[in-house]
Amino acid sequence: MTELETTPLNGLHRALGARMVGFAGYDMPVQFAGIMAEHAATRDRAGLFDVSHMGQVLLDGAGWTDVALAFEALVPMDVVGLGDGRQRYGLLTSDDGGIRDDLMFARMGESLFVVVNAACKADDIAYMRASLPDHVTLTEITDRALIALQGPAAEAALAPLCPAVTDMRFMDVIAADLSLGMGREEVPVWISRSGYTGEDGFEISVSASASEAVARKLLENDDVSPVGLGARDSLRLEAGLCLYGHDIGLDTTPVEAGLTWAIQKVRRAGGQREGGFPGAETILGQFADGAARKRVGLKPEGRAPMREGVELFETAEGGAPVGTITSGGFGPTVGGPVAMGYVPAALAAPGTQLFGELRGKRQPVTVAALPFVPANFKR
Repeated sequence: MTELETTPLNGLHRALGARMVGFAGYDMPVQFAGIMAEHAATRDRAGLFDVSHMGQVLLDGAGWTDVALAFEALVPMDVVGLGDGRQRYGLLTSDDGGIRDDLMFARMGESLFVVVNAACKADDIAYMRASLPDHVTLTEITDRALIALQGPAAEAALAPLCPAVTDMRFMDVIAADLSLGMGREEVPVWISRSGYTGEDGFEISVSASASEAVARKLLENDDVSPVGLGARDSLRLEAGLCLYGHDIGLDTTPVEAGLTWAIQKVRRAGGQREGGFPGAETILGQFADGAARKRVGLKPEGRAPMREGVELFETAEGGAPVGTITSGGFGPTVGGPVAMGYVPAALAAPGTQLFGELRGKRQPVTVAALPFVPANFKR
């Protein structure tokens, strides 16, 4: 068995009594006080998440346009037009239009800061190194932690350490210093106003050596609770956000996944920099003609969750499966089971009744609009 890697906050998790599990090759906390309590704490106040297992990368070249154009050859997003101190959601696409990974990328001066998923980290970095031109350098950042502070009280909790965050809006990125007080030196950090819970909040990239001090300082605030992977999953599911390897992957296109909002007009048909990314023919063709299937929200009847792999049928008896659930569980804020999955485009309208097969019996499930819980970003 391969030994699990640890994040710089591993000791803190254990000191706080976390239940640890293996995730994407890392020893990670799945819960502290309990998934329901941590979910509610994030929705009502603020949750502190360790996302240091994610990959952090810097791209540099002969100026911003040089770097941005090189990255645009790998993603169907407008990178060139990204303002300094701004961030976007992005997708690495494959030659046949599938999704290699979803990621976040930010402009920091003349450099591009990229955060990729933990499970795809090694493959993503190898792919970027092989695909980017020689004059663009990729630096994998291995000496920094990544902490997410999410929830309506996140700004109030972080502002005493860094007043500048009060002026940030959703998807802003700044380089700043955190003041931990008591005569301690200020800690340099990169802060983005973003996250993957549907709530307002921040992601803080900080040196590994200072990460525990920063986390402990934030946890001194009564409104901040440590949160594990369990509540992180229930929060992102209620927010209708995709989990790579489950809701999206090499077998799904951005159009099928309902991620067309992430592809700016400049990269679409008729745009100034139309196409030019892997899978452009397939993806732009689906923009024009539609995709045969779509990712949808699903609400099972009753209290029993329908989880990943549950097959969906059009009728209560007989017939072949028409779709599959890709993520599912109990939605604590919704107060009942919620799920996402793929169905034929003709069955994707909210209100459509389908049936999910649980333990050999088909139970009603209704197609629902996403997200299940509205986003609370600071625009």
